[in-house]
Amino acid sequence: MPEEPNEIFDAVTELKTNADGEPIASFLKMRLVELSEGYAKVMIKVMPEYQNFNGLTFGGIIMAVADQSFAYASNSLSYPSAASQFNIHFLTGASVGDELTAECQVLKSGRRVGISDITVTNQKGKIIAKATGTTIPITKLTY
Repeated sequence: MPEEPNEIFDAVTELKTNADGEPIASFLKMRLVELSEGYAKVMIKVMPEYQNFNGLTFGGIIMAVADQSFAYASNSLSYPSAASQFNIHFLTGASVGDELTAECQVLKSGRRVGISDITVTNQKGKIIAKATGTTIPITKLTY
């Protein structure tokens, strides 16, 4: 946030600067590939440890990469903002070794609500999941 009253805060630059140190992205080995106002692209490689007891990629991993792109895109326009809703449809599975790419486009960023569209694809361009998310701008973090 700006330190001086006349200083303009650049959320995109701030988010890019701090991307490598972002805890959950680092833990899951996700990487920010592209970020501009209202748009983000995040990638993750599906690791063997991301499989569930049925031998399928855990849906939470697919959702995590979608959510990470959602967070970057929405916060690039309204910083800070927090998710108030996230809906995902898993269309097909992902395999160990797949490179998943989540792309988020903010459709609306308003004073009270933001709406985003997210698509997760594999390295062949096959759609793995589609999601939508809603954010609310926050002025003070309260728990």
